[in-house]
Amino acid sequence: MPPVPLAGHTIRQNVRVTLGGPRLRIRFSNEFGDGPLAIGAARIDRGGVRDTIRIASPTAITFHGLPSVTIPVGGAVVSDVVELSMPPLSDFAISLFLPSVPGGLTGHPGSRTTSFIVDGDHTRDPAFANPATTEHWYVISRIDVERPAPSAAVVVLGNSIADGRGSGTDRNDRWPDNLARRLHDNSATSNVAVLNAGIGGNTVLRGGLGPTALSRFTRDVLVQPSARWLLISEGVNDIGGARGPDSSAAVARELIDAYRQMIDRAHARGFRAYGATILPFNGSQYGSADHESARATVNQWIRESHAFDAVVDFDAAMRDANDPTRLRADVDSGDHLHPNEHGYELMANAIDLRLFVSSS
Repeated sequence: MPPVPLAGHTIRQNVRVTLGGPRLRIRFSNEFGDGPLAIGAARIDRGGVRDTIRIASPTAITFHGLPSVTIPVGGAVVSDVVELSMPPLSDFAISLFLPSVPGGLTGHPGSRTTSFIVDGDHTRDPAFANPATTEHWYVISRIDVERPAPSAAVVVLGNSIADGRGSGTDRNDRWPDNLARRLHDNSATSNVAVLNAGIGGNTVLRGGLGPTALSRFTRDVLVQPSARWLLISEGVNDIGGARGPDSSAAVARELIDAYRQMIDRAHARGFRAYGATILPFNGSQYGSADHESARATVNQWIRESHAFDAVVDFDAAMRDANDPTRLRADVDSGDHLHPNEHGYELMANAIDLRLFVSSS
């Protein structure tokens, strides 16, 4: 939850788009709220430095022509199209004045990005005075950018490693961010967006933080506009949460069944489905012989079953050559589970960009 109550406050949140275009729209969510959410005013502009935006007249965001909207419990709303030219890999600031918010608030805990909160409606202000700060996102759930040329997107379905745990605040250096930069710099893939559907603490099967990968699959993958590829990089929290050898072995079998389900559902919608091997975690809170056996079973299946259309072998790129059950020392953030910024760069570099060309 935010450090101060959001009711009656303005929150300014900085977000990055991977593809550019002349127009965009924004999806706002109250899907996890326990009461209605009121947006009294909303504005957007190119992002500046921290809480400053570059011009004094940010563009208004409207809803069916109106400046405000109330989102019911469990609902979401997509804004009207906003005329705002955005270059690829550019940042912008979304300012929301929220007259009333539910006690339970829809948000993203691991934003790795600073948000700024001030009392009253300051959506027009070019800068905030003495704002409260928090490294979370709230209410914003998707940005759709209109492209003048054909384009497509890859959805990364993941956990805290896709979410960027161990990366730098306000640096946009998670591995999906680094992948987006590589795609942009490669002429054959410069029209490919990266949609990061990573949730820290998320699981595929049960428990964890947020809806499981299976239960959120339609919303977060299948109905994303222009999505064409799926990259699944999830399962470590399921394995780490298993208790005892029988439980670990059962989780490995259930994960493989879940991957098959997701592959089939993706294929039925015309996606190509890619699978990423699970990183080593010995030395972390998840480290045990049973968990390592389960990880090895799942990774062997990912590599050898040919169920995925292609495999991204993060494990091979990141494991210690002398002890393959552990992360390399130079890519370890220190908890032996999450990579550091160098590790996230190597993960992005391990992905063959030819997987995302138009003929793939």
